Amino acid sequence: MTAAPLPAASAIILAGGRSTRFGRDKLAEPVDGRPLLHHAAEAVAAVATDVIVVAPPDVVPSLPDGVRLVHDEAPFEGPLAGCMTGLVAAREPVVVVVGGDMPSLEPAVLALLIRALVASSADAAVVERLGRRQQLPFATRTGAGTDAARRLLAQGERRLGALMDRLTVRVLAEDEWRPLDPDARTLRDVDEPADLPDA
Repeated sequence: MTAAPLPAASAIILAGGRSTRFGRDKLAEPVDGRPLLHHAAEAVAAVATDVIVVAPPDVVPSLPDGVRLVHDEAPFEGPLAGCMTGLVAAREPVVVVVGGDMPSLEPAVLALLIRALVASSADAAVVERLGRRQQLPFATRTGAGTDAARRLLAQGERRLGALMDRLTVRVLAEDEWRPLDPDARTLRDVDEPADLPDA
């Protein structure tokens, strides 16, 4: 029995950070011969028909073919502002959001987030690990996510995690997603050089 077609989705890759702890532009760091950012882009391209990278103004990172680049209005306003920029640019009613510094995203987990959201009445879907909701990756409905992000930013909020506090959320328990990603590689991100795969 074949799985139902994956619902159409956009993907937002947040690439607006300062790389302060890394000491240089971590998203350009080569991993297996390709920039770190390319790994996230290639993973989400497996589940999304529309892939968007959100970068600071005037920053033009190396991108794989078929990936759209959009810029934040102001530099380093935080991940919530970057998410808002991506939501406004998204072409599909559902988006999956990831960090550009996540080199080992499992497309099957991203697909599960999209399917779980579409099959529910929730505004967003997240994964849970060790009893805690994970900030990234997540899926959200473009309309609800945009409205909530806009209100939060108007109130001076900059934390991405605040978005989930404003939305109804479908939480994927570990026993739902871990069979697809036993080592939880999807949740890994790179903050320092030691975090690089095989570093």
